[in-house]
Amino acid sequence: MGGLATSFAKEQFGAADLGDKRTNARLLAVAEQLAAHPNETFPKRFHDPADLQAFYRLMKSARVTHAKVMTLHTGVTLRQMQATPGVVLLLHDTTILDYSGLAAIAEMGQIGDGHGRGIYCHNCLAVASATRRVLGLAGQVLHRRRQVPKGEKRKTRQQHPNRESRLWKTLSKSIPALSAESVAVVEGAATPLWVDVADRGADITEFLDYEHQAGKKYVVRSQHNRWIEREITGETGVVVQKIKLHDLARSLPGQGAHPIEVPAKNGQKARTAQVSVAWQQVRIVPPRQKRGEERGVPLTAWVVRVAETKPPKGVEPLEWILLTNVSAPTLTEALERIEWYRMRWIIEEYHKAQKTGVEIENMQFSHLDRLEPAIALLSVMAVQLLNLRDQSRAADAKERPAADCVPRLWVRILSQWRHKEPRMDWSIHDFFYALARLGGHQNRKHDHRPGWLILWRGWMHLQSMIDGAVAVGVTEM
Repeated sequence: MGGLATSFAKEQFGAADLGDKRTNARLLAVAEQLAAHPNETFPKRFHDPADLQAFYRLMKSARVTHAKVMTLHTGVTLRQMQATPGVVLLLHDTTILDYSGLAAIAEMGQIGDGHGRGIYCHNCLAVASATRRVLGLAGQVLHRRRQVPKGEKRKTRQQHPNRESRLWKTLSKSIPALSAESVAVVEGAATPLWVDVADRGADITEFLDYEHQAGKKYVVRSQHNRWIEREITGETGVVVQKIKLHDLARSLPGQGAHPIEVPAKNGQKARTAQVSVAWQQVRIVPPRQKRGEERGVPLTAWVVRVAETKPPKGVEPLEWILLTNVSAPTLTEALERIEWYRMRWIIEEYHKAQKTGVEIENMQFSHLDRLEPAIALLSVMAVQLLNLRDQSRAADAKERPAADCVPRLWVRILSQWRHKEPRMDWSIHDFFYALARLGGHQNRKHDHRPGWLILWRGWMHLQSMIDGAVAVGVTEM
């Protein structure tokens, strides 16, 4: 085994220190096998029954927990964040992992309407804004929704340590804040900035208040038409006006039109929307009754509204009302905040990689303490699928030899399949576009660049071809 799978596994788990050398070595070996075969049942991922049993023993070990496995990966991610100049976006979102079939695990929480059983997996994915390169998971929290007793008082629910709305703050607290001492400053590079980006679920006063208090930056899509204050200049001087946030945003004069790429969603095709943009600085008024752990102080922020001007017939017009504590006094800066929010779709791609790519919901365990570290391992493998896409889009992909990135045997086999003869002079671009072709991409000029799903399909076919070649004694050259 070699190439991408081995290098990825070593990068993520090569420094493991779980208190036992054999456990460290087994974790690395397991990661290599999972990375090479991300979309298989465990018996197929581990061809040797001894390897399969070793994997199950590893998941059973008290040394191997979700926190320990995830900490190894998030440590690598943090170092990449610190070495990345400019803006790093921390994309937050929750996905539901449905394990309704694992009835033996009594600790599983409610999901959906309460009839299913599973885990709420809250992820934070770090992405370099300038290149859209996925750096890795900056954090992951597994949450089991409790069954609220009938008649439980609101105050008791709000103070419960397992309250679901705490997820955003809990995950943000687990990620160190950007500091001058923690960043590898590169001369001439853009000033580092880390920004938490989240959808409407994060529009919680407790989370926003924590971000301000901790000195963190955010862009959050507004859900609540909360009270805010703004300063307006009148005949008698500056007056503070109290108004509802959404009412104000929709009353501001828009500047447009600007093109926004809208990804396909909910049965609607991807399209380019022409939007107008409006923005203004505001103060968020704290609610009369505290909702969770918050200071109860006004929060200075900017509201940015995006509104589609001429939506296609039968299509709901695009509207985003964003809150950010990153200054946005000009159109250029408002458009940049919008672009940061638009990149939030990458974490939805990541959730697809978790569920479709590595089939994280198809695991069969009878104990929660064995399932959870496996969730961490497969979540890291899902990052590798997004990395496949990034490798194919690297700036030097057309110049750098493919053999610098993958084993020569892989280049030999894939080029033999594509051109009926070995092409050892292939570039990384040549290799990945052939891999995409193997996965069903047509490589036509008007086609979109291959995404992780197409490349993953090609990857799986190529791994089968490599296994077959090795089985009959084919060597690299």
